[in-house]
Amino acid sequence: MKNTGKIVGINKNMITVEFEGNIKQNEVAHAILGESRLKTEVIRIRKNRADLQVFEDTRGLKMGDVVEFTDELLSVELGPGLLGQLYDGLQNPLHELARELGFFLQRGKHINALPEETKWKFAPCVKPGDKLQAADAVGTVKEGIFTHKIMVPFYLSGRYEVVDIAESKEYGVREQVALIKDKKGSHIPLSMMFEWPIKRPVTSYRERLDPAEPLITRIRIMDTLFPVAKGGTYCIPGPFGAGKTVLQQITSRNAKVDIVIVAACGERAGEVVETIKEFPKIIDPFTGRSLVERTIIVCNTSSMPVAAREASVYTAITMAEYYRQMGLDVLLLADSTSRWAQAMRERSSRLEEIPGEEAFPAYLESTIAGFYERSGPVRLRDGSTGSITIGGTVSPAGGSFEEPVTQATLKVVGAFHGLSLERSDARRYPAIDPLDSWSKYTGIINTRARYKAVRLLSRANEIDQMMKVVGEEGITLDDYILHLKGEFFDNVYLQQNAFDLVDRATSEERQKKVFSMIQDIIDVPLELKNKDEARNFFNKIRQVFLDYNSSEWDSHAFYENERLIRELFHKYRKESTEIEKHTFRQALVESEMDSHFRRSKIARTKKGERLSIVKEENEKNIR
Repeated sequence: MKNTGKIVGINKNMITVEFEGNIKQNEVAHAILGESRLKTEVIRIRKNRADLQVFEDTRGLKMGDVVEFTDELLSVELGPGLLGQLYDGLQNPLHELARELGFFLQRGKHINALPEETKWKFAPCVKPGDKLQAADAVGTVKEGIFTHKIMVPFYLSGRYEVVDIAESKEYGVREQVALIKDKKGSHIPLSMMFEWPIKRPVTSYRERLDPAEPLITRIRIMDTLFPVAKGGTYCIPGPFGAGKTVLQQITSRNAKVDIVIVAACGERAGEVVETIKEFPKIIDPFTGRSLVERTIIVCNTSSMPVAAREASVYTAITMAEYYRQMGLDVLLLADSTSRWAQAMRERSSRLEEIPGEEAFPAYLESTIAGFYERSGPVRLRDGSTGSITIGGTVSPAGGSFEEPVTQATLKVVGAFHGLSLERSDARRYPAIDPLDSWSKYTGIINTRARYKAVRLLSRANEIDQMMKVVGEEGITLDDYILHLKGEFFDNVYLQQNAFDLVDRATSEERQKKVFSMIQDIIDVPLELKNKDEARNFFNKIRQVFLDYNSSEWDSHAFYENERLIRELFHKYRKESTEIEKHTFRQALVESEMDSHFRRSKIARTKKGERLSIVKEENEKNIR
């Protein structure tokens, strides 16, 4: 018999229910409204009364209406068919809802997350008699470019024996593919899918590792100055219009990860619609196929029920943990956690809890920390590794980084990419402020060189502020050259042209090479007689460098622009010792010879052999 209760209080999307029997925290219940069943979640229990948050519009509910408890926690379906999907916060596929109900969402309508009509070619990888435990694979199916493991459900504890395994052919996600038994002899059928509570972290791995390997995003300012580790955490706070959503979209296209999950928790519908429209058109630079094939979008816009924002965040991280258990690297982008925090504030006020700073709940910090702590690299029982990298945007009111959500996030993340409205207005994209941002991780450039570059930018900014007061005439030539060096580094390296096919994404090898060249220009004293000559020099070399950034890697234009940069730089550098001049000339000659050799050697070989030659030469350069 179902456990039921009656509504005794309604406060917008919060209802108070009087019940008999036993219920539990985070249990799912349904408020009955005619033929509709409104999904709710238990968030507080006091004696025989429970407070439930309703994930849908509560209009029409009244005192005395029946609520049915399900004895199940708020969960998501896990199995093949998740990739390429667009879900709401409760894992309803929005495309299916639109086909079935039209373009306006209706209350109380829920659809299975995984398509039942799709058949998957199952390949068993165990045999009767084998011993298994939670997260061990019983077989695999092909999901796009990935080998999707069909795993023993995470909720099963202990060891199990395989009794029967399906033969290799096509099955639906709910059809039985294996039969296992426990120590007591009870048989448990397994299908390709199972459910898992979204607020319970998945821990079916051997050990948790420290984030150490850099995550290559191919965004220069992030990879070089403020790196993110694979399996690490970072946040992108910034005022409205500074480019948070655009930066996340660029990262999702170019980051070297297997799976990208975008959790739009409370953002404006226009931004989400743009993402939905653009992703299928974007060609994945790593696979040559549509980017959406390795992407999952969890969409809960600002016009959708507020209570579902929290669910959307946990739904996304649970699916990320599922793919991490397969040994894949997952990037989860949450946009924006401020909207999620605002939903928590609303819920807390309706529960009449004691408010914290700016009326946010007192447990704001621990809740945010609990979400980010579900990231990280892990070693699985079969020896392989997987990771979840979490990047969350924050939309602080008034652009102040001192507000509670930003401060709570900064305490738990490993990198901080603060966006500046001033840089955005000046069209300096990405608008990450190098003077406010920081990272605790090790990147592709050594830490000493990173700090040196940041100090240069800081000193250049100080001189710029001074010039705004006393003018260009009020500073020395050396300070003016230092200011121009900082501007040069900002213009040609920190900024990237998203509309340029080459400059919009820079490989790790190219970043190292270009950063090394810029270091040479910045470190060596220059023979510049006055400020006009200094300005002209940096304008010339800046333009050549922009052409250099737009040149294809290892192309004739690439090496020609590099030669022009070295010649221009050599012309204005201060006189040095004969040994230093000889070393520089030798480097210039070797660079020209290397360029000529590579072009002639590649031209003489067959088309199929060229890629291997380029790869071999690249490895030599890196060493």
